Amino acid sequence: MKETSAYIERVRQVNAHYQHLELAAVDDALRKIKPGQSLLARLIDRNPEVEQWDPYLREHWWPIGFTPANTLLIERPTTQRYEPGQFLSLIGPIGEHYKFRKSLRNVLLLAYDSVPTPLTVMTPLLLKNGISVTLILLGRARQYDTAHLPPEIEVIRGDDRLNWEGQVMTLGWADQMFVTVNPDDELFRFGEVVHLLRERRNGIADNYVFGIFQPPLPCGVGACSACMLRLKEGFQAVCTKGPAFDLTLLHLPG
Repeated sequence: MKETSAYIERVRQVNAHYQHLELAAVDDALRKIKPGQSLLARLIDRNPEVEQWDPYLREHWWPIGFTPANTLLIERPTTQRYEPGQFLSLIGPIGEHYKFRKSLRNVLLLAYDSVPTPLTVMTPLLLKNGISVTLILLGRARQYDTAHLPPEIEVIRGDDRLNWEGQVMTLGWADQMFVTVNPDDELFRFGEVVHLLRERRNGIADNYVFGIFQPPLPCGVGACSACMLRLKEGFQAVCTKGPAFDLTLLHLPG
């Protein structure tokens, strides 16, 4: 991981709520970034002598791949304004890439009251390898417009809780599952998901269901302990060992 700089070459709105930023002059170290790894970003003045401390905490950005022009693609909400030519300070890659089973055929992605971007970043790799992908959108995630996603992805919208059509079939069909929840109380919400799985499946195997944690990341190197997560075997920092953790290895409510 290192600090580097880049600039916004293009801004393109992809739906009513999200836009894609194309970052140019990206350091070679970031060109090897893999799905699951992320960046800590801050807009900066192009004059390197100007102090850059506003905002103090960097934003957590999820790269979703590279364009044919070799610019790095980032998905951001339209509530934040960006313009071509703006310079950025980037720290990354943050965390570890997603780990998939070798015999993977079907993946279930579930966004529960959460932006699904941390999930959709893995879909180009999965589809490239012939893996079937189903995306479940629940609660506020139902508002996410999926028209810009590859048509091969099956999209199912459920209700405000953990209910959707064909639930037993989709949970039984999946070889592996990745989940994002509202960061307001991740442990409680992940606990709800695990409770559902125990009701609908005959046990939960290791390396089956992974929660993608999104706490604030002040340092990105595990030094500040702000993102420490308690597992059954001890504590781990989300910024270095995450963002995805096997939910069967965590102490979850319920």
